Amino acid sequence: MGKILGIKIQNYGSLKNIKMGQLFSDKGDEELGNMVVVIGPSGNGKSTLADAFGFISDCLSNDVETACDANNRGGYDQLCSQGSSGSIHFEIYYRETSNARPITYELTIGKDESGRPYVKEERLRQRRLGQKSGRPLSFLYIKEGRGFAFEGEDGGMDEDTDEERGDDRVEKKEVRLSDLRKLGVVTLGAMKQYSRIEKFLNFLQSWYLCYFTPAAARQIQTVAPVPYLNKTGSNLNNVAQYMYRDNPRAFKKVLNEIKGKIPNIKEIKPLKLPNGQMVLEFYQEGFEAPFFSQRMSDGTLKLFAYYLLLNENNPRQLVFVEEPENGLYHKNLGKLAQEMRKSVGTGYSKQLFVTTHSPFFVNALAPQQVWVLEKGSDGFSAVKRASSYEFVSDLAQEGAPLGDLWYSEYFG
Repeated sequence: MGKILGIKIQNYGSLKNIKMGQLFSDKGDEELGNMVVVIGPSGNGKSTLADAFGFISDCLSNDVETACDANNRGGYDQLCSQGSSGSIHFEIYYRETSNARPITYELTIGKDESGRPYVKEERLRQRRLGQKSGRPLSFLYIKEGRGFAFEGEDGGMDEDTDEERGDDRVEKKEVRLSDLRKLGVVTLGAMKQYSRIEKFLNFLQSWYLCYFTPAAARQIQTVAPVPYLNKTGSNLNNVAQYMYRDNPRAFKKVLNEIKGKIPNIKEIKPLKLPNGQMVLEFYQEGFEAPFFSQRMSDGTLKLFAYYLLLNENNPRQLVFVEEPENGLYHKNLGKLAQEMRKSVGTGYSKQLFVTTHSPFFVNALAPQQVWVLEKGSDGFSAVKRASSYEFVSDLAQEGAPLGDLWYSEYFG
C-alpha cells in the first residue's frame, strides 16, 4: 500500500523545476489524489514526465549510469536540462497508509570527475512516532557513497542539532557504498533490519509503467499463467489465462466491459495449443469459429489489456499509462476514464497517473484530478492544477464537461 502525496523534479529534460501536489516543505498545497491526469499540447513535457518515473524505476533495477543510457535517453548530458549547471534531483513525498507518518525521499544524481553519472546524495526523512511538529529526522543519508542509516521503525538524525533521536532499541549504522552508481535504498532495502527502507523500496519496485503495444501482445507465448502484465503487454495471453483460471469473477467482469464497448464480441477464452503455446480465442457475432488474438484489432487488444490491468487481484501501487486514447474509439474513452477512477478508489491501495491529449477522456474527470503542462517563456515546462484556473471549478460544478472546457481553451 501507499501513494505519492507530492513530487518535485529538477533538471530532468524540459522539467527544469516542477512540483505536483504536496511536499513536507509546503503543507498548504493540496496533495495528489489517487487519479492524476496530465494534459497539454505535444512537446510540453508529458512524455518527459512519464519518462522521469521510468528513469527512477530503471535506477532501481540497474544503476543510474545504465538508466541514463536506457530507452534512448542518450546519457546524462542529454538527459539533464539544457543550460543547467545543477544536478538531476527528485523529491517524493509518500505515505503508506492514512494513519502512517509521511516519508520524504530525495535523490540527487550528478557527474563524477570522469564525467560518469553517479548517486551524489540520497536521503529518507520521517517524523518520530508521536512527533506532531518540527522537522522530520533523517533515517537514511548518503553523500558521495558515505553516510548512515537507522534500523527499525523509529528514530533518526536531527538535522538542526546533528543529534540522534530515538530510544535504546534504535541503532544508527555507518554506511559505505562500494558502487556509487547504485541507489542506497536498493542496497540497504534488501536487509531486514532496515524495515522502513525496505517498505519504501517495495513501494518503488511496485510501480508499473505501461508501454503496451499491440504488436507485442500478438506474440504467442508458452503456457505460463502470470498475474501481472509486463511493460509491453507481450504476456497478455498468460495474464488472461491466469485471471480466467484463478479469478473467473474478475475475468467475467472484464469480458462484460469489452462486450459493452465492442458489441460483436461474444466470448474470450484462453486456449492451450498441442505444442504447449497459449493463445486467446475471440468469439464474434456472425462467425462460428473463433479468431485468435493475432487477428484482432489494435484497439480491441489495447482495451482488453487495460481492463485486465484495472482488475488485478493485488494491484500494483502505482501505475503510469501514457496516452491511452491511441488506437481506441473516442466514445470508449470517457467510459475508460470512469473505470480508471473507480479502480483506484479513495484509499491507499492504488494510484494511477495518466497522460492524454483526449478531451473525451478528460470529460469524465474532476478539475482536482487534472494537471496542465505548459511551456514557459524560457522553454521549460510549468505545471498547474486545472482547478487553479479561474472559473474552471465553478463551470465544472455547474455541469460543464472538463474536456470541453479545455478544448474550448477556457484553460490550458
